[in-house]
Amino acid sequence: MLWLLSRKGPSGFSASSTAEEVTQGIDGSGLTAIVTGASSGIGAETTRVLALRGVHVVMGVKNTNSGKRVKETIVNEIPRAKLDALELDLSSLSSVRKFASDFSASGIPLNILINNAGQATSFKLSKDNIELNFATNYLGHFLLTHLLMETMKKTANESGREARIVNVSSNAHHFSYPGGIRFDKLNDPSGFTTFTSYAQSKLANVLHANELARRFKEDGVNITANSLHPGMIVTNLYRQSNIVSVLTNKIGKFLLRNVQQGAATTCYVALHPQVKGTSGAYFINSNLAKASSKARDEDLAKKLWDFSMNLINNKK
Repeated sequence: MLWLLSRKGPSGFSASSTAEEVTQGIDGSGLTAIVTGASSGIGAETTRVLALRGVHVVMGVKNTNSGKRVKETIVNEIPRAKLDALELDLSSLSSVRKFASDFSASGIPLNILINNAGQATSFKLSKDNIELNFATNYLGHFLLTHLLMETMKKTANESGREARIVNVSSNAHHFSYPGGIRFDKLNDPSGFTTFTSYAQSKLANVLHANELARRFKEDGVNITANSLHPGMIVTNLYRQSNIVSVLTNKIGKFLLRNVQQGAATTCYVALHPQVKGTSGAYFINSNLAKASSKARDEDLAKKLWDFSMNLINNKK
């Protein structure tokens, strides 16, 4: 069955391709990227490979000590790496606002925004009284993207280079609640399951990217927005859930990938010339793929956008 992982798609890459392989020969010097959840797992590997390609990476990290350790490890390997680590707790809208404010005040341009951080946890409410998986995986990223939009537009205009927004989703988005998003029952513990809640937040990530892409096209903005499934990887995403054991028992361990392979599609969508001009797309294994029908529902995407704007404006 391992041949499935190495079967190449139209891009020339496969499920077994690593982040280094999909970015081989790409010069990212002169580009700046923000990577959320950069202190572990896919986020740390994405940061390392972007730095390897010359990108200045600003690491958004919840745990600053972990972020510092990852930064030091990367710099030891890649002495020329340009890295900054800033505190970012995506479950807290005030933390997101501070991160965005500090970044904008720095005057640093922003070419690439990688909304990577994620978690899967049992029912809890965030500091802003929002269901925690939705708050961390989606709403924090929605606000971050919203607050950094003008910086990205300015960077794209002044540099003449396409800016890119990359939402790390999951094929779990196929298994969200009936209707997709529980707008009226977001904080209702009845009917809640960790996996379905996680799936809902990942569906929201795809809808967010698609609505951004629609708006960018409508406004003639030189920014693309895409989403992706990184593959099934054992990282600390599932540290508070038995979700991995359930899935691996059903699907088989042969489908699990290492972190180097798990970061590949993110790095591909963020950097590769093949992706230039592509927006509102969904990627798997560094190749174009098809998201669920709910994820492709334009009306649902618009409804989620309005719902999210109301949430962030009411939580100031």
